[in-house]
Amino acid sequence: MTLYERCADDIAELIRNGILRPGDKLPSVREASLARGLSRSTIFQAYYRLEASGLIEARARSGYYVRSVNLPDTAPEPRDSTPDGVVKDVDIGQTVFELLGSMNRRDFVPLGSAFLSPSLCPITRLARHLGSAMRGFDPWRLIEDLAPCNESLRRHIVLRYGMDGMAVAPTEVVLTNGAMEGLNLSLQAVTQPGDVVLVESPTFYAALQALDRLKLRALEVATSPAWGLDIDAVERAIKRQRISACWVMPNFQNPLGSLMPDERKMALVALLAEQDIPLIEDDVYAELYFGARKPLPAKAWDTRGLVLHCGSFSKCLAPGYRVGWVAGGRFAARIEQMRLMYTLSPSIPSEAAIAAYLDRGGYDRHLRRLRAVLVRYRAMAMEAVRTHFPVGTSMSVPQGGYFLWLEMPESVDASRLHALARERGISLAPGSLFSSASRSAHCLRLNYGHAGDPRFARAMQTVGQLAVGMSPG
Repeated sequence: MTLYERCADDIAELIRNGILRPGDKLPSVREASLARGLSRSTIFQAYYRLEASGLIEARARSGYYVRSVNLPDTAPEPRDSTPDGVVKDVDIGQTVFELLGSMNRRDFVPLGSAFLSPSLCPITRLARHLGSAMRGFDPWRLIEDLAPCNESLRRHIVLRYGMDGMAVAPTEVVLTNGAMEGLNLSLQAVTQPGDVVLVESPTFYAALQALDRLKLRALEVATSPAWGLDIDAVERAIKRQRISACWVMPNFQNPLGSLMPDERKMALVALLAEQDIPLIEDDVYAELYFGARKPLPAKAWDTRGLVLHCGSFSKCLAPGYRVGWVAGGRFAARIEQMRLMYTLSPSIPSEAAIAAYLDRGGYDRHLRRLRAVLVRYRAMAMEAVRTHFPVGTSMSVPQGGYFLWLEMPESVDASRLHALARERGISLAPGSLFSSASRSAHCLRLNYGHAGDPRFARAMQTVGQLAVGMSPG
C-alpha cells in the first residue's frame, strides 16, 4: 500500500467511525502535510482518492469537507461468483436481442444501456472537427488510408501508451470499427471452433455472443465485484482443461465494475504466459477512473506479445463514431489481415475527426470533467438503491466506469423485473444476460451514466418499488 493510500484509509476510518462527521472540514493540505510528515503531493493524492470515493468534497476557496452522504463505505458488496467449473457450449439464441431491444430507445429511461448519456460527450466539438478535417481533405486519402488507417490517430494512441509507461510500436496498433470488432478479431486470431475460452463470471454479454458465433466453448471462472478474476481459480482451470484463450476485463469490469489490483494483473499475465495462452484484454473503461491515477492494463506486464489489448473512444468520447483499436502483440499482423478481409477499414471521416480533436488538445480536460460527473452520478444511483430497493440488496462500489451491479433478494426475478419495467418505459439489464448458464437471476446491472436525465430518479424509484413487490414481507 502506498503512502497516499494509507493516508486515505486512515481518514476513511475516521469517517466510518463517526469521528469525522458530515460537514466537518478536513485539515488543509499544508496542515495535513506538516502533521503527518508527508509531502503535499501525497496529501493531495489522498484527498483526491477520498473525493473520488464520494467520502469528501472540495468547496471552492474553502477546502475539503466530509460529504453528507458516505455511500461507498456503507454499502454491502455483492458476493463473489461461484461458477460450477464446467465447460459449456454457448447458445444465447435470441435472448440478448429480445432483452436489449429497448435499451437504447430515446423514449425509454436507459438504465440497461451500455452507453453513456450523449449529453456527456463533446458531440458538437467533434462535429466541428469532422467538418474542418474534411474540408480540404485529399480525396486520395479515402483510398490510401484504408489499409494502414489514419496515421495521426495511431500516433496519438501510441503516445497515450507511452504516457502510461508502455512501449507499444505503431505497427502493433490496428484500428478497428469500435472495440467490439477488435475483440472479435482478436478472438478469431487465437482460436479455432470448439476451443475453450476462459471468461469471467459474470461476463460481458457481447463476449458470450462472440463465443456463440465462433462456435467456441466457455469456461466461467469465479470473479469478485471488488477485485476481479480469481487467479487461483484460473490456475486450477488451466490444470484441468486445455484453454486456448482468456477474455478478461481487468479495469472496471462490465457488469461488476470491479478493478483488478496490479499484483493480480501481473500474476494473471505470468500464469497465462507459462502456458502460452493469449490474453484478450477488454479495456474500454480505463479512462473513466475515479482514483488518483489511471489503472494500468494487464498489457503493461506483457513481455511475450501474448496480450491483445483492446481500447476504444466509444465509451468516453463518441459512441456513434465507432473507432477502436487493438495493440495486438505478436498477433497484430493476423488481426490486420482479418480486418482487411471483413470490413477493410474503420470510417475514415470518423478517424480524421477524432485525430483532429486530439491534435487540438482538450481530451484530458474532457475526461477530468467526465470523471467528476460520474462520481456524482454514482452517488445519486447508490442513494436511490439504498432508499428504494428491497432490504438485503447489495451493490458494488465501482472505482470507475458507469455500472452498478446489484444483488437483490433471491425472490426477485430480474428478468421479470425487466419485463415490468419495460412496460413503464424503463430498460434494465438483468443478470442472466451475463452468464452462459443464466446465473445471477436475481441480479441487475444498472447504468448510472444517465443520472443527469430528469427521469432517472423516478425510474430508479419505480424499479425499486417493483423489486420490493417481489420480495417477501
